[in-house]
Amino acid sequence: MSPVRRALLFAGAGGLAAAAGYAAHLWRLGSLGSSGTADAAAAILNSRLTALDGTVQSLAAFRGKVLVINYWATWCAPCREEIPLFIRLQGEFADKNLQFVGIAIDQVDKVRDFAKEFQINYPVLLAGIEAMELSRQAGNKAGVLPYTLVLDRSGAIAVRLVGAISEARMRKELAPLL
Repeated sequence: MSPVRRALLFAGAGGLAAAAGYAAHLWRLGSLGSSGTADAAAAILNSRLTALDGTVQSLAAFRGKVLVINYWATWCAPCREEIPLFIRLQGEFADKNLQFVGIAIDQVDKVRDFAKEFQINYPVLLAGIEAMELSRQAGNKAGVLPYTLVLDRSGAIAVRLVGAISEARMRKELAPLL
């Protein structure tokens, strides 16, 4: 085989490997295969979760709003750090149809005390393993907390954020949706 042909063969193989790696990256982030993402968003919106007052609620009640869904727990340090930001942004953008919802993967008494201490001004719902599975279907492949989804007014997932979120990043992600 000639040196030129060998070089072309290696370049082609490298290109295919790079394309496969990029496709795997998109799949891992949940960006590849929009029907799965749409199904996950619909499942999240239709799931029924218990509020701190004991009532059962569905996130579908917030259709038509930009919805920020934050999966968190009281024992999660990065979760605790970002909640004051969410409280501020909820107050600032409520009139622009922005709605934060916290989905706590935790014990009800701990969440209730935390919500009272921090004066959380948005709905906090309680969930278990089933909610974490829904978050995985929506792109949280590693099952980490905090995990935040931003749904546009039509209920489609617009943004997936893994880990703690800075104020600058959150504002940047929300701006085009408001």
